[in-house]
Amino acid sequence: MSDAPLLEVTDLAKHFPARGGFLAKRRAGDLKAVDGVSFSVGRGETLGLVGESGCGKSTLCRTVLQLLEPTSGSVRFEGREIAGLSRRQMRPLRQEMQMVFQDPYASLNPRKRVGQIVADPLRRLGGSLSQAELQRRVQELLERVGLSPEHHNRYPHEFSGGQQQRIGIARALAPEPKLIVADEPVSALDVSIQAQIVNLLDDLQDELGLAYVFVAHDIGVVRHVSDRIAVMNAGRIVEQGPADRVCARPAEEYTKRLLAAVPIPDPKESRARRASVAAG
Repeated sequence: MSDAPLLEVTDLAKHFPARGGFLAKRRAGDLKAVDGVSFSVGRGETLGLVGESGCGKSTLCRTVLQLLEPTSGSVRFEGREIAGLSRRQMRPLRQEMQMVFQDPYASLNPRKRVGQIVADPLRRLGGSLSQAELQRRVQELLERVGLSPEHHNRYPHEFSGGQQQRIGIARALAPEPKLIVADEPVSALDVSIQAQIVNLLDDLQDELGLAYVFVAHDIGVVRHVSDRIAVMNAGRIVEQGPADRVCARPAEEYTKRLLAAVPIPDPKESRARRASVAAG
């Protein structure tokens, strides 16, 4: 297996025009949502991308996947430069790079049944599967993410938030990608459900050899799932390195503040919760 990174991002920038003046028609400069970001992701590796809301994490993810056109910089996937490719040129690569979104319900078409949603990537990427093969593949994917295959005819609103996120993960797995960008995949879920989704992603990585960019604002979650962590602030990566080192010996004050904000469980509350669960 090659030691070259699966994904290599160099000096990537995404700027948006800022408007000002009468009726906001006059351009007043640029908003630098992503400003000279560099990182890499190895095969089968998890890079945790952490930072406060509004720091540019989601814009970075969409720019890396070419859902937004970069202002400048390089994005190389398996050694191939993809920054600036047209939609037609990117189409074959969509199979290799998929995304899981923050709000599971908003990312699912409410007018489509779950089976149609999960099958969509297979149809759009030019697959030649028959209808029976598509249905069988969809049911296998639903079972793989912990859902009943029999539920492929249900609509998204008939599922809980955690189940909806499992549907989103099944859809991302459908074209058998090598990289999944998970943009705040657990932030909209209850804490107990967060753990289930994180464990699912971990199991899928072990089973399928996936690489992840795992995005979150909670460094407490990120440090448990990541091999390496990149800390983002105001459009820039301010610190990155092995997860254990970044969390144990942070070099930047901003990273220290993120770590200080991680809640420490109350032992009495934890014991009470366990007793309540045991009782009933």
